[in-house]
Amino acid sequence: MIVYDKLWATMAEKGITQYKLIRCYGISAGQISRLKKNQYVSTHTIEVFCRILDCRVEDIMEYKK
Repeated sequence: MIVYDKLWATMAEKGITQYKLIRCYGISAGQISRLKKNQYVSTHTIEVFCRILDCRVEDIMEYKK
């Protein structure tokens, strides 16, 4: 299973809130909801988050058995 626990820590470290993602970067509330529930998001979405947070994929998500 892919989990996005690291995303929230990276966001806090970079000072980016969920509100800022929605208002300033055009991320939909639905995408954030899917990430919170560890549901599927596209690789494009992951790429957008990497660009916004200036981080690597492994700073956002990881695989857990």
